[in-house]
Amino acid sequence: MNGETVSSLSLLQRIMKFPLVFYGILYVILTYCYVGLYFMRTSYVEAIAPGPVAPILASALGCIVMVLVYRSLSEHIEKRDVPEVAVRPMLSEFGLGFALGFGLYSLCIIILMLLGVYRLEGFNDPKILLVGLAAPLATGFFEELLFRGGVFRLAQIWFGSWIAIVINALVFGYVHMGNEGSTMQGIISITIWAGVLLAATYMLTGRLWFGIGLHSAWNYTQGTVYSGIVSGNGEMSGFAKSSMEGPDYLTGGSFGVEASLVAFLVCSTAGIIMIVMAKRKGNIVPPFWQLTST
Repeated sequence: MNGETVSSLSLLQRIMKFPLVFYGILYVILTYCYVGLYFMRTSYVEAIAPGPVAPILASALGCIVMVLVYRSLSEHIEKRDVPEVAVRPMLSEFGLGFALGFGLYSLCIIILMLLGVYRLEGFNDPKILLVGLAAPLATGFFEELLFRGGVFRLAQIWFGSWIAIVINALVFGYVHMGNEGSTMQGIISITIWAGVLLAATYMLTGRLWFGIGLHSAWNYTQGTVYSGIVSGNGEMSGFAKSSMEGPDYLTGGSFGVEASLVAFLVCSTAGIIMIVMAKRKGNIVPPFWQLTST
């Protein structure tokens, strides 16, 4: 579909298509899907079919539903094609993002180990590596559809890429303020580096799969693999038996490694590199007032 002219839309369609209204609709429906998926997985699936496979399949099914909801809302309300969830590059871009997310967090841990901050003391049952995949997968899909497919994409249409990065970062940081171990250091850190890095994945590819893979892998590697605190949500018992001792600017304190100087430098650098690559590809979108003045 190529879209409809504004004059051909009814008043209700125009209201629903307005970015803030559309985002509100997207937020409510995707949140219900995500919360429903959580309760289905934890209350029914894990009780009926204990073990790692069923929760992962339930999460995968829920992720498919969230993508279909996002596509359907975009097609029927915005009246547009939805290239950001195109199926063909899904597996390759998700896989590349997952590898990058795993690699970035592992690099942070390696640096912290060299600094004597992170100590590896042994390993737990490797089944944890499967059991702990379901939740990060669902969260990666939900937050990328909502924040990069919603906040960043809509802000970019109106205000251009540079301002959209700032809006996306501020919103993403704000929603983490209510987390149990939230600190000012953690909010400032995740606002800047995660806002830049995750927006850069969308700018570089024009699709959400790369960012979904990276986001899912970062949370998975942080909590399930290295037993770290994920965005201030409490300590995780993952595959690695580990301890973290040192100043808050290195450990991240109660917010986790995401709030550390190491994560800030590593992930900000990765984000800036991707933005430079996106700029060289000509993927920087100007604000609407520059488009209308030409």
